[in-house]
Amino acid sequence: MFSKNTFAIIYWLQLQTAQKMLDFDFLCDRKPSVLGFIDKWQKTSNHKLFYWNKEIIISSFPDFESIPDVILSQVDTCLNFASFRSAYEATLDILKIETIKNIVIIAEWIPESDTKKIIELNKKLNKNIIWPSTVWAMTSGEFRAWNTGGSLDNIISSKLYKKWVVWFVSKSGWMSNELRKIIADNTSWTHTSVAIWWDKYQIATFKDIILSFEKNPEIKMIVLLWEVWWVEENLIWDMIKNWNIKKPFVWYCIWTISDLLPWEVQFWHAWAKADSKKESSNYKNNYLKSCWAIVPDSFMDFWEKIKITFKNLKDINIEENNINNYEKLKIINNRKPTKITSSISDERGEELTLNKKPISSYVEKGSLAQVISNLWLKRDLPSYWDKFLNTVLILLADHGPAVSGASNTIVTSRAWNSIKDSLIAWLTTIWPRFWWAIDWAWKYFFEWVLNNTSPKDFVSNLKNAWIPIPWIWHKVKSKFNPDKRCEILLEISKTFPKTKYLDYALKIEELTLAKKPNLILNVDGMIWSMMIDLFENIGMSNDEIKNYIDAWVLNSFFILSRSIWFIGHAIDQKILSEWLYRTSWDDILYI
Repeated sequence: MFSKNTFAIIYWLQLQTAQKMLDFDFLCDRKPSVLGFIDKWQKTSNHKLFYWNKEIIISSFPDFESIPDVILSQVDTCLNFASFRSAYEATLDILKIETIKNIVIIAEWIPESDTKKIIELNKKLNKNIIWPSTVWAMTSGEFRAWNTGGSLDNIISSKLYKKWVVWFVSKSGWMSNELRKIIADNTSWTHTSVAIWWDKYQIATFKDIILSFEKNPEIKMIVLLWEVWWVEENLIWDMIKNWNIKKPFVWYCIWTISDLLPWEVQFWHAWAKADSKKESSNYKNNYLKSCWAIVPDSFMDFWEKIKITFKNLKDINIEENNINNYEKLKIINNRKPTKITSSISDERGEELTLNKKPISSYVEKGSLAQVISNLWLKRDLPSYWDKFLNTVLILLADHGPAVSGASNTIVTSRAWNSIKDSLIAWLTTIWPRFWWAIDWAWKYFFEWVLNNTSPKDFVSNLKNAWIPIPWIWHKVKSKFNPDKRCEILLEISKTFPKTKYLDYALKIEELTLAKKPNLILNVDGMIWSMMIDLFENIGMSNDEIKNYIDAWVLNSFFILSRSIWFIGHAIDQKILSEWLYRTSWDDILYI
């Protein structure tokens, strides 16, 4: 089931579980086994975890469709942490992913009807599913599912950092950890261990698991620790009798005290109870002895039987040194998290890099637009992007000295404040009215286009809600007096491969111009519709576009261009040696 090439997605955001798996990976000298999380109803986000003493980024995604192919193509295992209420639906989602072959489901109390449906479905898919109520599984030295094995100290003392020849299955997590230590002390160490709990209907049965390891040439002996309840052991008895199990098989069933109690016995652990003689521990142990299994007389004799059986194995050579593992443990215990994460620049090398490319390469291109695209969008953009961005920065660079942002800058500069303070004065003005059009443009425009809302319905819906279209209207310009800036942008749009969003905006303009000549598509609406077209043309997914919009990337272009303008006003006032501003009484209405 598992190997050093096993890579997993964890269904739900289980950061502590992932960290324990990564620590195990480090002890075992394998690559990080956790490649991502499914975090339903949350947008894609990044999480810092440790591998060795270095932090790595592992992302969470709202669904499997959002996971990049470069990650999903490596994943063959999924740990399903959905609750018993949603474990069935989550498993259906996981089963759709062709590359995922192993599924470990954690939830307890899953309805039996759901379990039976998955059993029937999996007869066609033939995947390895440990369901339900599993309390983890592990192939020593290769892959750890969930928290099995306990602390790192216990993993080292139980020699779980390296795969060997003994395999075991149990019905409990604490029984598994106990048995791993017994095996480590009395043999070499374990190969693979699986714990299955108490549900009546199991997808991965003990019979299936034992047969799979009987066929594995790496495994030389099998250990099973069981308890009262169930009669599935009858299948194991038959396999031993019929020589389907030929490897040494050490078995013990606990709770032998149940025979001494006259009433129906129910133990707190895993709801184990003996309803009949065949479900009692002594009956099972005695029957297994008659089937040539190796069965101890008591639990105290269990490890002795394991030790003797292992000694009788042929061609087993044990060489092990724990020093390196305890050195690794020191590294893990002494690491500390970083305080800042940066993914766009690095100044530690011989040359500063922007988005992993040396800054000299940007100088050679001579394009500020490519610097911005790599720092803000983390990618090179096509050649038409350079002309588009340069044009946008020019067109938005000034709006005259009378607007509030310019006035604040001018007044602050004339008070002998620095350029920095003057720029801050305008930045405090811009929210929310300055880019009301920008935010609403994407909020309504982008989402409604995705929902295939017709331009006519778009206009009607906003009208009925008494919401003006923020990027339709101009105080001065009209269809009889067109905005030269829009004409320039319209010409540039011809270099775009596709202009789905701009075309949609222009169709809305046709409807609004039929009402008033000044209800034109203004420069803001044209810029932001073309910007979304650009994002789509370079291959961004809809979720990625939303993430960048939520990060205010559209507003950032606005801030950048207007800052050029306002810095100019601040410098201008200083060069002109203007005095401290005072508003004239004529401009004030006293009431």
